[in-house]
Amino acid sequence: MRRNAVRLLLAMLVALAACLVAPGSPAQAAVPASPAVTYTNPIAEKRADPHIFKHTDGYYYFTATVPEYDRIVLRRATTIQGLSTAQEVTIWTKHASGVMGAHIWAPEIHFIDGKWYVYFAAGATNDVWAIRMYVLEGTGANPLTATWTEKGQIKTQWESFSLDATTFVVNGVRYLAWAQRDPSVSNNTDIYLAKMANPWTITGTPVMLSRPTYSWETVGYKVNEGPAVIQRGGKVFMSYSASATDSNYCLGLLSASASADLLNAANWSKSSTPVFTSNAATGQYGPGHNSFTVSEDGKSDILVYHDRNYKDITGDPLNDPNRRTRVQKLYWKADGTPDFGIPVPDGVTPQRFSSYNFADRFIRHWDYRARIEANVSPLADSQFRVVPGLTGSGTVSLESTNFPGHYLRHKNFEVWLEKNDGTAQYASDATFFRRAGLADSAGISYESYNYPGRYLRHYEYLLYVQTPSTTTDRADATFYAQ
Repeated sequence: MRRNAVRLLLAMLVALAACLVAPGSPAQAAVPASPAVTYTNPIAEKRADPHIFKHTDGYYYFTATVPEYDRIVLRRATTIQGLSTAQEVTIWTKHASGVMGAHIWAPEIHFIDGKWYVYFAAGATNDVWAIRMYVLEGTGANPLTATWTEKGQIKTQWESFSLDATTFVVNGVRYLAWAQRDPSVSNNTDIYLAKMANPWTITGTPVMLSRPTYSWETVGYKVNEGPAVIQRGGKVFMSYSASATDSNYCLGLLSASASADLLNAANWSKSSTPVFTSNAATGQYGPGHNSFTVSEDGKSDILVYHDRNYKDITGDPLNDPNRRTRVQKLYWKADGTPDFGIPVPDGVTPQRFSSYNFADRFIRHWDYRARIEANVSPLADSQFRVVPGLTGSGTVSLESTNFPGHYLRHKNFEVWLEKNDGTAQYASDATFFRRAGLADSAGISYESYNYPGRYLRHYEYLLYVQTPSTTTDRADATFYAQ
């Protein structure tokens, strides 16, 4: 009887121990709701003002400005990466004379009430700068083979320079946002918003949401243009592009509550600093005119934009054809606002790695020491490209996003971010085997290449390579890619 009581007590203690977590540690993290996605940039050369729309038929539809400014093109593919090699079809060509005869810019494709609509801007043959907004309507399941008709110009409060129309729905109400010049102001363009009576007609009085006033909005030209909308957590976020279309081009952000009156400008707040800018370290310049789409699994938001891979431009930037379409994952801060990060380097896009047992902490570098931390700022300190291992096939190395050429490597079993010095020792120290997570096979663990059995793990929030021998050790050596 006493023996059974002891067994029962031991069983209870084991069960209790299994439920307990080490002091100061949170419970096991759930598999992330938004797992990592990777793409290879650029998606398309010589394609500016990109718009990618994921339809319910399983296809992504892609359109963009072509450098000849003379036509509207479409591609489709079942994956975002597939758009790179998808057949491109011209669905409409500029008029030989009159309106819609020049400067065919910034097309967007939308599916509304069973039909396709393409919004675009165009000048006239007798005045290429008489830019106005126009709409095409397409009938047919596949817009690449649909029958397209011209629905005409979107009329606004003024007959003035206007472009970059986009449409979105909040709480069942469809809106149009666009950029337009106020004839009474010396700005180039402001951002406006109005309700829509149908896909080619606005109704009511438009409201101005943003005017270029900050220094970063007025370099070269006083410009707010290219609005794009994403919604999350009961908030409406509208990104827009500012300044000249050279390396000064950048993104700003407006935000409002989805339950507010969106036609009251006072209900919108504006970022005082740009949210996405050129980055010399990654070799990306003039990122802007973005759109948003979602990953193939529907779990990640994807930022779509154009930029150039060089800074200096000869002559008018509008005559430089080399803006490229690029994509990268859009992350979200703890306060529910989007974190655009930086335009990542060309090639494979980076990932973030959250701790298995500290769900809000990510691997990051800080003063070149690797650690895990919550609320990482800047975001790029916690982004790493998983590239082929420096020692050869079957291995991987983790390259910093904002310090290209710098990798996570161990030194005296501490993990640091250091520049590749080209030595065999460095290559070995910066190379790992990617394994199934030691605490959860849905996660990832990284085993040292030159010290088999030692894994990348955190201890008191700093990263080391150590041999995991306990349940806690294995948890500390497990991460989720996001």
